[in-house]
Amino acid sequence: MAGTRTFTMIKPDAFEAGNAGAILKMIEAAGFKIVALKATRLSPELAGKFYEVHSERPFYKDLCNYMSSGAIIAAILEKENAVEDFRNLIGATNPANAAEGTIRKIFAKSIEANAVHGSDSDENAAIEGSFFFNQYERVG
Repeated sequence: MAGTRTFTMIKPDAFEAGNAGAILKMIEAAGFKIVALKATRLSPELAGKFYEVHSERPFYKDLCNYMSSGAIIAAILEKENAVEDFRNLIGATNPANAAEGTIRKIFAKSIEANAVHGSDSDENAAIEGSFFFNQYERVG
């Protein structure tokens, strides 16, 4: 199956709560192929680099602290229309506004601890995937 790719992270809150397996199962059940996957932990510096696009935003420091507070799972996913379909699967950033059955509606604790990250464009998906994975760590 060839398709487009997107990037996701299962965030520290969902990983710590033991929800990573259930989230990955939902991702595969929605037709996504996992082409790269790793559990890791971001240092505050790496979190800062990853979220550098938000460096001028008031939530930046808190976001970096949160994302470096525990283990995460990073993954590259493949499917036709991957970015848009994944954004629909995860739901709104604020879980209170997320549609029923979406990952964030089911697993997110709050707007800050919202279980998963999902790329917002094909361009960002490529950049974000390359932040975590080299070409030899990807299948397909």
